[in-house]
Amino acid sequence: MPVRNTIKQFVEGMGITRYQFAKDTGISATTAYGLYDNPWQVPNVTVLNKLCDYYRVQPHLFLEWVAPEDVESASRRPL
Repeated sequence: MPVRNTIKQFVEGMGITRYQFAKDTGISATTAYGLYDNPWQVPNVTVLNKLCDYYRVQPHLFLEWVAPEDVESASRRPL
């Protein structure tokens, strides 16, 4: 089940920086920047709970399912 995070879209939609995102939620800057920069890095349960608790939202706002064939076609695209 390929799942990717939508942290970048969420953070940009909030109009805040990655730094502010990390500071507000209490997750490490390394984790916040990694999630922001890499959609294939999926937050662990502890991080997901911190995000949901701070923003008072459901976890589906931070994750999306991707069809396996879409993942495979994306990996075959030239850089």
